[in-house]
Amino acid sequence: MKGYFFSGFDPNEQGKSAFEKLLEIFMQLLTYTNGDVGEALQWLNQLDREYQITDDDYGMGDFVDELKDKGYIDENKQTGEIKITPKTERGIRKRSLEEIFGKLKKTKQGNHNTFKPGLGDELNPETRPFRFGDMLEQIDFTESIRNAQINHGVESFSMKEDDLQIRETDFKAQTSTVLMIDISHSMVLYGEDRITPAKKVAMALSELITTKYPKDTLDIVVFGNDAWPVEIKDLPYLQVGPYHTNTVAGLELAMDLLRRRRNPNKQIFMITDGKPTCLKIGKRYYKNSFGLDRRITNRCLNLAAQCKKLKIPITTFMIASDPYLQRFVNEFTETNNGKAFFASLDHLGAFIFKDFESGKRKTVY
Repeated sequence: MKGYFFSGFDPNEQGKSAFEKLLEIFMQLLTYTNGDVGEALQWLNQLDREYQITDDDYGMGDFVDELKDKGYIDENKQTGEIKITPKTERGIRKRSLEEIFGKLKKTKQGNHNTFKPGLGDELNPETRPFRFGDMLEQIDFTESIRNAQINHGVESFSMKEDDLQIRETDFKAQTSTVLMIDISHSMVLYGEDRITPAKKVAMALSELITTKYPKDTLDIVVFGNDAWPVEIKDLPYLQVGPYHTNTVAGLELAMDLLRRRRNPNKQIFMITDGKPTCLKIGKRYYKNSFGLDRRITNRCLNLAAQCKKLKIPITTFMIASDPYLQRFVNEFTETNNGKAFFASLDHLGAFIFKDFESGKRKTVY
């Protein structure tokens, strides 16, 4: 007798291996420990004791050995120091992209994407009649032949200009982006970790650009008392310091980096949670943490105006809810003719990715 046999589904047999499950947690912990393998493994051992992640068949020792065998960590035999490898750094960036971009695909909040016709590299589902000046490569021959058959019949087939249909493409503009990240001490104050979401966004954005938009450029600038560029490979190790917030130094460095880029479209993304409190005058640091200092804010506004003249929009992602800070950010944004998002940590990635993607599509005539 023919039929179907149904059996119970065992997710443990069909799901991930023990190593893959532990690796996913280990990658997340590395982001929180700034790439410190020892600390991440200590946390993982603590989680294992509490939630029994491993069993008698596969223990934490097996996991560490497999990490070494598969090239995720490297141990210095002389000093005993264990570090993550470039393979792990790429894996962290990829997982950050999947985590943030996966949420973005599902979200229903404020999609700013625009699909405008032009000469580009992504097919548009719509067609239009042929116009003088259109190129042969744009002709949709399937639709054009179909029109010719309808208009002139199959037996006496002929194709005229009125039968031709053009398949347009969406143009993706090349963009040079500078991502500024505030690493002042306030990014970890009051028991709230703000630097880790900022790092995840930076890693995800860098992975998106290098894989999906290889012609684009991304520079990452961190700013505290001073500002300096960091490499993409250094992002997992990024941590805050006992710094004030020298927004001016960050903007000046970002403008200098963009000045060297040849892409016609340039932009600055700035992630910060506090007010500008520091300014370097010669070799001296001018600091004021008590309220908004007019000497510092005026310099910020001047740079915002300079960026506007250079056609460099600044998008500020403010992780703060203080009314007086929001008023300053609004004035800064109005001076630059840019954009401002007062984003929570949970939605920071979605805001940045939507704004980045919306700027990728331009109209070309």
